[in-house]
Amino acid sequence: MDEWRRIDGLTRKKEAEIQTLESQLKAAKAYLQALQDVLKVLPRKQGAAQAGSTLLRPDSMVALARGAILRHGGPMHISQLLREIGKEATRENRASLSGSLSAYVRKGEIFTRPAPNQFGLVELGGNETASSAAEPPEGFGEVREPDAPDLPF
Repeated sequence: MDEWRRIDGLTRKKEAEIQTLESQLKAAKAYLQALQDVLKVLPRKQGAAQAGSTLLRPDSMVALARGAILRHGGPMHISQLLREIGKEATRENRASLSGSLSAYVRKGEIFTRPAPNQFGLVELGGNETASSAAEPPEGFGEVREPDAPDLPF
């Protein structure tokens, strides 16, 4: 009977210890979730977005494309990018890579699109020839009176 009480006491003590640890684990998980929620609300640091490699999964098509653009030193056409990273320039591969790069362009992170189907890097900024920087032609937007037609009478 003495052994039973001793083992029962040890069992109760261990159950109380487990309960304490479970409550600590629950509190730690709640704290972690709160930190993750705060990260979702805060904007990413520009330096990390410009560095690129910290946000891109190594050896992914997007990371390989970033490396190819860096080696080239400026914007590249999607077909040229695919050749550089060792992929066939099929319709599916073009759609896949351009869709992935476009997601970063829309967020204003890592990649730019200076022309249709061309992608550059934010970090190379000055090397790009953006078509949007071109001036409109002279007289653009002016309202002109139509010329009077030559009438025979």
